[in-house]
Amino acid sequence: MGSQLVQIIVLAGVALFLVLRLRSVLGTREGYEDTSAPARPAKRKFEVIDGGGEDFDISNYIDLNSESGKALTAMKRIESGFSVEVFTGGARQAYEMILMAFENGDLPFLEQYLAPDVYESFSTAITARVDSGLTVDANFIGVSSVKLTGAKFDEENSEAEITMKFTGELTSVVRNAEGEVVEGDEKHIKKQSDTWTFARLMGGDNPNWLLVGTGA
Repeated sequence: MGSQLVQIIVLAGVALFLVLRLRSVLGTREGYEDTSAPARPAKRKFEVIDGGGEDFDISNYIDLNSESGKALTAMKRIESGFSVEVFTGGARQAYEMILMAFENGDLPFLEQYLAPDVYESFSTAITARVDSGLTVDANFIGVSSVKLTGAKFDEENSEAEITMKFTGELTSVVRNAEGEVVEGDEKHIKKQSDTWTFARLMGGDNPNWLLVGTGA
């Protein structure tokens, strides 16, 4: 879940469709900005809440007394080995892998980590791009920020959802069927913001989280 396909070429009609489709799948891209900031002083690491102390594994990321904080606490009751810190690190890695798989049109990889409806959106956008004779050459620079923005937990069916906001930096160019660059600059770093929601059943045998929602 970009304006990477905006073009002022004779395929403008097709490009407009692609831009609208991509924005529904990925986030928005803007010119490069300096996203560096002083590191936030780290709080104490994970502390088991059974002893009555604050669970810093949750409060380091979101208000412990908020609805999201309570949802994360409930997830831990069902699955004691669950760690928000570990999840956040895994989500960062998943963001890069899924984003680049989309750019590269790697549908078999995407199918493993996306919920069916999200996969359909990604697949439709990739197919439209291919049918238009367009290719993307992208290079991922890194993730400049990751923020946990929300969490939900349905205790009745043990279904957990965690929403993350990512800011990634990458270079990207779009080429037509003749190999000509029609959009982008491989030397210009762009910033992309995405809000993704991951879900899984807590306490189940499958440890994998699926991407179930995307937005800017």
